[in-house]
Amino acid sequence: MSDQRIVDSIKKARDDKKRNFKQTFDLAINLKNIDLRKAENKIKFEVNIPNMIKENKIGLIVDALVSKTEGLNNVHVIKKDDLENLGKNKKLSKKIAKECSYFIAEAPMMPLVGKNIGSVLAPRNLMPKPVPPTANLEALVGRARKTVRIQLKDSPVIHLAIGTEDMDDEKIADNADVVIQGVISNLPKGRDQIKNYVIKMTMGKPVKFTM
Repeated sequence: MSDQRIVDSIKKARDDKKRNFKQTFDLAINLKNIDLRKAENKIKFEVNIPNMIKENKIGLIVDALVSKTEGLNNVHVIKKDDLENLGKNKKLSKKIAKECSYFIAEAPMMPLVGKNIGSVLAPRNLMPKPVPPTANLEALVGRARKTVRIQLKDSPVIHLAIGTEDMDDEKIADNADVVIQGVISNLPKGRDQIKNYVIKMTMGKPVKFTM
């Protein structure tokens, strides 16, 4: 069941003005009492939200699994032979990194990934999830589209999308709740380091709340 405090904040944040594009619901988690000069406080983890926000493009770095990519929608397939070319073409590498929200790679190819495009993917928190050459790509792609990567760097705030305006309030709230619980469980002092939460639509007013 959705947390009513989150649901109420989403309802309040809904923008009555019609826009000519589909707005996103964003969640900001403001932190306190955390020293980001210490490496151990720069948390980095993944959570799987219950409701897909949109069908993001997934990057697939494959060799033995090339044939398994056929029929998969909205994926960018990078074959073993492509990696060296991408290593020489940073502009194209950056373009692909911008298009894809998540990357999956066959585990034996990870050294080549690191050598050729690691410098592009790593700063964007997009290093691939390594999988065996026998993996079920279809299932992994479906899971990847519900995976949110969270990384705390130099500012004590975590900001990410949790839904779109055409989604039910409860589904957006469920996504927010999973993210919030994931952040709490990964913070060194848990809930004590949460200052507050803010939900807003792309063009809407922010709504602040606490839990």
